[in-house]
Amino acid sequence: MLRNLLKGVRDSVKTKISCLLATLLLAGCASEPQTTNNTTGTGTTGGWLKPPSQIPSNRTGTPVAYNDYIRQAASNYGVDETLIKAIIQVESGFNPNVVSTSNAVGLMQLKASTAGRDAYRLKGKNGQPSSRELKDPAVNIDLGTAYINILQSQQLAGITDPQTLRYATIVSYVNGAGAMLRTFSSDKRVAVNRINQMSPNEFYQHIQKKHPAPQAPRYLWKVTTAYQAMSE
Repeated sequence: MLRNLLKGVRDSVKTKISCLLATLLLAGCASEPQTTNNTTGTGTTGGWLKPPSQIPSNRTGTPVAYNDYIRQAASNYGVDETLIKAIIQVESGFNPNVVSTSNAVGLMQLKASTAGRDAYRLKGKNGQPSSRELKDPAVNIDLGTAYINILQSQQLAGITDPQTLRYATIVSYVNGAGAMLRTFSSDKRVAVNRINQMSPNEFYQHIQKKHPAPQAPRYLWKVTTAYQAMSE
């Protein structure tokens, strides 16, 4: 009888310990921070993605919180996703609050009255984005990618080699398509024909030697270097 009594006590103690451990485990789970997905379905409210609540970084230094925005914008506008990332890296180092001395704002360093206005027009909007909008990562990436689409589909239309087009886009993003094309000819059609007769490396070297704006060759080198690193 004593043996049975002791066994009953041990079983009772084990049961209480198990219940206590389960209670503590559930309490711990409930206190852990909950992660949220910043995109849902089409992911838009008023035409933009929901701004991220935090900006964690992965091992390459690209903020993970922006990956969905970049991927969606690349898909929406038919733009190379890696090119968007490389431009953001060079323009702002993925800091959404950067404002330049020339009042270029945010991740992709957009000027509201120029690239911002053009991108707004592409989206069927009037006016231009506010500084607050341009500091919103979702809006900035969307408008910056829309502007790249404008460059490639309109101002640089006709350039056939994808790599050459990427180089031309990078130079045009920093200093305008017109200035780049004029290094080949004052006639856009002639300029595009001459570009198409070059290899990508020949085009690259032409920009390095012939572009009148000192920042254009440097910018082409920086973004191309970032692009190659992100592609590996």
